[in-house]
Amino acid sequence: MSSPGRYGVIMVNTGSPEAPTPRAVRTYLSKFLSHPRIAPMNRFVWWFILHLAILPRRSEVSAQKYASIWTEEGSPFTSAHELLCRGVQKELSSRGHAASVKLAMSFSEPKLSGVVRGLRKEGCSSIVVLPLYPQSAFSTTGVVQDDLNKALRRTRWKNRCTFVNDYHAHPTYLRAVAASIVHAGFNPESDDRLVFSFHSIPLTDIENGDVYELQTSASSLAIAQELGLARERWTIAYQCRFDKSRDWLAPNTSDVLKRMAQVGGGRVFVVCPNFAVDCLETLYDIVKVQGPAYLQNRRAAGHPTDMSHFVYVPCLGSTKAHAQVLCDVLEPHLS
Repeated sequence: MSSPGRYGVIMVNTGSPEAPTPRAVRTYLSKFLSHPRIAPMNRFVWWFILHLAILPRRSEVSAQKYASIWTEEGSPFTSAHELLCRGVQKELSSRGHAASVKLAMSFSEPKLSGVVRGLRKEGCSSIVVLPLYPQSAFSTTGVVQDDLNKALRRTRWKNRCTFVNDYHAHPTYLRAVAASIVHAGFNPESDDRLVFSFHSIPLTDIENGDVYELQTSASSLAIAQELGLARERWTIAYQCRFDKSRDWLAPNTSDVLKRMAQVGGGRVFVVCPNFAVDCLETLYDIVKVQGPAYLQNRRAAGHPTDMSHFVYVPCLGSTKAHAQVLCDVLEPHLS
């Protein structure tokens, strides 16, 4: 029996391998790259390409990358989400909401259907599902929506269910990201420059109606305005194109940083506002690859260079500020 007024809150993200090993990474990538919204071609043809050509090689390479960011607590992605989940639970309770906050992952454990089933057993009368992607996209929030529809059917959930599609323009989110940039050392009154780097998506998704590009642009503009930045002080880029068979949303982050390195000037700060928590794409691709490449290109162009010229701005992660952001996003749906 459900308890009137008791909400279940499910925060959902992509997921992480269980371990930084080729076998665990292969299992994870197989699930991720087999999803209809991710696969680049006919699923039958893609299965053979994926399992016979891509996974044997990519699993080894990706496992080495994951090993370089792994911590004593395990996956930094998973541990940060667990802390964030507890932070949101504590913040909602302090605001007087009777809510049970749970975490689910699209391509690893815990699965969304199991979380929905557990909340029903707890007696929740309604659930609110919040994908932890500030900007919506077919390949992120769309995946969560697909999984949610399946979970509701499998668990025979008949009560109220609210899906929060995005929060790219929420004032608390925008202020929190702006504050994190300043906290990382960015000086709006100096010659510091700012790069907003977002995960890229195929152009075919945009042509089919995906509003991701519009939302990344809107978020970037609003954050830059919050910082009081002139247009020439900031730019937008996109990272991690998966395959070369499709055209992807550009400009590419590596190309943008290379041009900036050749120009020289003050420090460059890179922030990734569409990631709620730091992951392989930020901790490895940006910090361990793009950062050193930028400094090397800057030196090659003859500009004075030291480590301070490239600064990565961490994601909001498990901070109290992030918990407050998510609670502000959730609160209108908890009444």
